[in-house]
Amino acid sequence: MQTHLRHFLEYIRLNRNLSPRTVKAYESDLSQFLAFLERRLRRPADQIQPTEMDHHAVRGFMAELYDRGHARASSARRLAAIRAFGRYLRREEEIEQEPGAMVATPKLDRKMPAHLEVNEVERLLAAPDGDTLLGRRDRSILELFYASGLRLSELVGLDLEDVNLSSRLVRVLGKGGKERIIPFNKNTAAALRTYLGDRESLVRRRPRGETSRRRAVEPLFVNYRGGRLSSRSVDRLVRKYVAATSARLGISPHALRHSFATHLLERGADLRAIQELLGHARVSTTQRYTHVSDAQLMASYKKSHPRA
Repeated sequence: MQTHLRHFLEYIRLNRNLSPRTVKAYESDLSQFLAFLERRLRRPADQIQPTEMDHHAVRGFMAELYDRGHARASSARRLAAIRAFGRYLRREEEIEQEPGAMVATPKLDRKMPAHLEVNEVERLLAAPDGDTLLGRRDRSILELFYASGLRLSELVGLDLEDVNLSSRLVRVLGKGGKERIIPFNKNTAAALRTYLGDRESLVRRRPRGETSRRRAVEPLFVNYRGGRLSSRSVDRLVRKYVAATSARLGISPHALRHSFATHLLERGADLRAIQELLGHARVSTTQRYTHVSDAQLMASYKKSHPRA
């Protein structure tokens, strides 16, 4: 089975254009399943045949995850990996039936995405110090996050050539290598224009020898040494400003993406349009934001109805 797993990981890496992180997640989930099969069959993985990966084994694995207290979402992700592996083995004619197809997906708890209210976003955007170079950079980062709904990885991956200030558009390379164009507002354009006026001062701080190597690709957001700003640094700065302006806990860069989607939906934006802006492959992923609106509708009802 180890050989089949290696071939499967190579297949999804080359044919499905998945990110290295996603391929690593598949490898981790399926390695855990193979470890379970080893315990169940009392043989090393390289001696286990694909036909022994039946639905009874998959159900036993899911039961073990449940007994260990794994979250339903993580169990569902592992089952999805097993199903994908099973489909691959069937295409390769190693098995006749997909073992994961006969196992029910754990019912997921519906959790409303953490997000900020509009007034909280206003305080957040005003938090960076406009009198300092890094403060102006941070303001442009927060503005672009909220104006475009970008993922953290998408924002730190932006290059100078991806932003068109005159048209107020940003080109983003999202999951699966899919490109999309997202508009942003005048306030964000103004913040970016101010930051870009400062950016050269930061770039000049690069160590000697790095400038020539990086000339072909110039990151949009840079750190105090002129290099590309890391995901960890942006996560840290967002949490710092949120902590200074809001009493909410658990507000991350991803929560600004949730705020972007929630506020658009509240103001009548079409769900399909929000899906395109967020870069979701399926509209069902975007539909979780409708539950936020449902909750707000219920709160308004309870507050306004005389007998609620």
